[in-house]
Amino acid sequence: MGINGALSPLTFAAVALIHGPAAARTFYVDDVGNDANDGLTARRAWATLQHAVDTMGHGDTTIVLPGVYAGCRIERSGEAGRPKTLRAVPPWGAVVATAGPNNQHGSNIEVEMFDGVVQHWVIDGFDIPGAVRSGVDLRGTRDITVQNCHVHDSGRTGIFTAFSDFVVIQGNESESNGEHGVYTSNSGDFPVVRGNLLHHNQSAGVHMNGDRNFTPGDGLISFAAVEANVIWENGVAGASAINCDGVSDSVIRNNLLFSNHASGISLYAIDGSEGSSRNKVYNNTIVMAEGSRWVINIPASPDGIANPRCNRIVNNILYTPRLDRGSILIYPGGAEDPCFHSDHNVVVNRFSRDGGETIISLAAWQRATGQDRHSFVVAPEALFVDPASDDYRLRLGSPAMNRGAFLGLAVPDDLDGTPRPVGGAVDIGAHEVDTSGAPD
Repeated sequence: MGINGALSPLTFAAVALIHGPAAARTFYVDDVGNDANDGLTARRAWATLQHAVDTMGHGDTTIVLPGVYAGCRIERSGEAGRPKTLRAVPPWGAVVATAGPNNQHGSNIEVEMFDGVVQHWVIDGFDIPGAVRSGVDLRGTRDITVQNCHVHDSGRTGIFTAFSDFVVIQGNESESNGEHGVYTSNSGDFPVVRGNLLHHNQSAGVHMNGDRNFTPGDGLISFAAVEANVIWENGVAGASAINCDGVSDSVIRNNLLFSNHASGISLYAIDGSEGSSRNKVYNNTIVMAEGSRWVINIPASPDGIANPRCNRIVNNILYTPRLDRGSILIYPGGAEDPCFHSDHNVVVNRFSRDGGETIISLAAWQRATGQDRHSFVVAPEALFVDPASDDYRLRLGSPAMNRGAFLGLAVPDDLDGTPRPVGGAVDIGAHEVDTSGAPD
């Protein structure tokens, strides 16, 4: 024992080894609470998010009750396997209406420390309107999850990350923001953007930018998964529904994109250290708005930066109504590169293999490039349940049924989680047709 009966440091360490880490606690925040309380019950709730995130230990959860709050700046990490969780109950009942008192960037919730990496947090279920910059702003982080939030009317981006590895952005609705719905940037690897509703943003639904101009980092976003998102009515100020500047070795699958006003998916480099390369664009349904650009856009890179290479475009529906744009644009020579592959797509009868200088038919594209041997042209009315009402599920008997390539574990299910395939072969697009109720 130490002085006055206290445990000596050695004894304390021995006790910790015997008993393991401290049990995770649950705290409460209420906008009529008091930070002088202990926060351990709803009746003894704290008042502010900032006090909560400054007080929580590894594995702790803070339940934020319905009300209107200032945001917070998170600078202390959780622990691997024991994240700290800030959760609104019920979802969207807690409104984070302004930036917190310690915030640095004009964003409502910020996760950053200037001399280290903030790790292992979950931010769950908040309504986050009207941020000056971003609703949620992660910089220099690892293993942070942002989920089930409604982020809207931000001055710039709904959910923003920079130099953040293993970020998971899932189940959110990000809308009506001044730039992008979701923006991952600056050499952040292994991001997951999954199951979000991204709409009516001025620029991209999802913008990803490796940006070689900012260090440290390799100027690439690598090993991303952009999957099962529904993305519509973005891009009136430019930028694709899914915009990839220096994004490589990644997968873009099972997304439904419709009524977007610039391009559908762009694989390119402006700031990235190479053109987006070695990506898998699988089983997406893309139906463009009137007056939009190309569905798949793979332009040449600026001087000194490698062009995009080795991308795979398989099992997609690539439709645009615009008669002077088409399904795939690629830079001169890109479609003939032996490691580029495009096939088993539903397309319109318009392609460009010279960066948009000329438009050729599917048959001419096939002859010149050897691509899309099993692709075919079908009008939306024959494919979908009700395209006039934006119901882009495949109708029973759709020509896209059972016409896809089997991709195995690369696309094990569809947008709704239905295992692939249903029946004999994989369907093209984001949805498998449910034939369980169909007559024999």
